[in-house]
Amino acid sequence: MKQVIVFGNGSIAQLVYHELMCNSPHQVAAFTVDREACSSDSLFGLPLVPFDEVLTRYPPQDFAMQVAVGYVRMNRLRAERCAQAVELGYQLISHISPAAITWADLTVGENTFVSPGCVINPSAVIGSNVFLGACSIVAHDCTVGDHCFFSDRVTLAGGVSIGPYCYLGTSATVRNHVNVARESVIGAGAVILADTDERAVHMGQHAECLPITSDKLNLA
Repeated sequence: MKQVIVFGNGSIAQLVYHELMCNSPHQVAAFTVDREACSSDSLFGLPLVPFDEVLTRYPPQDFAMQVAVGYVRMNRLRAERCAQAVELGYQLISHISPAAITWADLTVGENTFVSPGCVINPSAVIGSNVFLGACSIVAHDCTVGDHCFFSDRVTLAGGVSIGPYCYLGTSATVRNHVNVARESVIGAGAVILADTDERAVHMGQHAECLPITSDKLNLA
C-alpha cells in the first residue's frame, strides 16, 4: 500500500487527512499545493511542499495522491490538478468512509471521496473526482458525473442524473428521475423538481422574517 500525498491545505484537505489517517489503510506522508499557496512548510507535522517539487521529493512509484480541494471555479481547479497528477504518473486514490452505507455493486471513479454518514443505494454510479459531503444520500439508480462537489446532507431521489462539474449545496434535494445538467449550481436548501439547463443557478428561498419577536411566540 503506497503512502499518500494530499493535494491541498484548506478545510477539505484537512478533512481528507483525518479520514484517511483514522479510517483507511492509507497513511498520509505529506501535503502539496501550488507554490503561491505555500504559506508554511508543514501541516499537522507533515511536510507541505510546492507542487512543482513533489515529483522529485515523492516519486509516483512510491507514493499515490488524493487531490482534496473544494469547488473552486466549478471544480475545474480540482480537475486540472488531477489531470496534472496523472500526467506525472501518480495513482489517484479514492476513499469510501467505513461509516458510509454502501452496496457491493457500488462503482466509483478515481479521486472520489465519500464522507462518513453517506448512504449510497444499489445501482448508483459515482464518477471520478467527486466529493460527497457528510450524510448525503444517493438513492438507487442515480448517476453522479465526474468533477462534482456535494456539500453535507445532499439528497438525490431515485433515478437522478447529475452532470459533470456540478455543485450542490448543503441540504439540497433533487426529486426522482430529474436530470441536473452539467455545470449547474444548486444552492443550500434548494429543492429541484424538474430538469435544469446547463450552467443554471438555482437558489433556495430564504426564510421569511416575521413581524414578531421571539418572546411573543407561544412555543408550548
